[in-house]
Amino acid sequence: METKPMIEVRDIHKSYGSLEVLRGIDLVVQRGEVVSVVGASGAGKTTLLQIVGTLNRPDRGTVTIDGEQTDTLSDSALSSFRNRKIGFVFQFHHLLPEFTALENVCIPGYIGGRDRRQVEEQARELISLLGMNHRMGHKPAELSGGEQQRIAIARALINRPAVLLADEPSGNLDSKNRDEIHRLFFDLRDRFGQTVMIVTHDEHLAEMADRRIVMSDGQIVE
Repeated sequence: METKPMIEVRDIHKSYGSLEVLRGIDLVVQRGEVVSVVGASGAGKTTLLQIVGTLNRPDRGTVTIDGEQTDTLSDSALSSFRNRKIGFVFQFHHLLPEFTALENVCIPGYIGGRDRRQVEEQARELISLLGMNHRMGHKPAELSGGEQQRIAIARALINRPAVLLADEPSGNLDSKNRDEIHRLFFDLRDRFGQTVMIVTHDEHLAEMADRRIVMSDGQIVE
């Protein structure tokens, strides 16, 4: 039996006023695949990632994630779907400063209405897996950039999403932390089977991916 792709994007168009940002994007990403998306600034990479991640709706076209067509869902259904199915890692960690590392990781689980004790146990496991168990009680301001990004990755994984989306995940890190974060995405894919899509300007990370997608002027060119 043929397995369905994890991400299927068909004829996606997106404009902001008179500016056409995406011009007929077709993209299929298989389950467990790590793909990188590269291209000059303004090529439409982040807009595509936001549409795949259901943070933004296309003007035209269809987006199917794990067999479900997301562009037809209501806002509330879409929010629930996103919480369950998609994890996000951004260049800026967006950790909440008043909460500890452990509490930050737990938040998506709480939002999803899951059992509190189960969420906290899973958060501890993830933080330990990422080598951060000695930092669980620390707040973001007490963590280095690399440590904050690891906590952000743990938070993205707390609901065991089918898809992990990353936008310039190593853009703010020094070379040592950058290399460690890069390897982490592949280790996590091998362990949890996530499908990973990474927007990056980092050619080293782009080349590590199973497949490298190049965008230019709102279209995929290779």
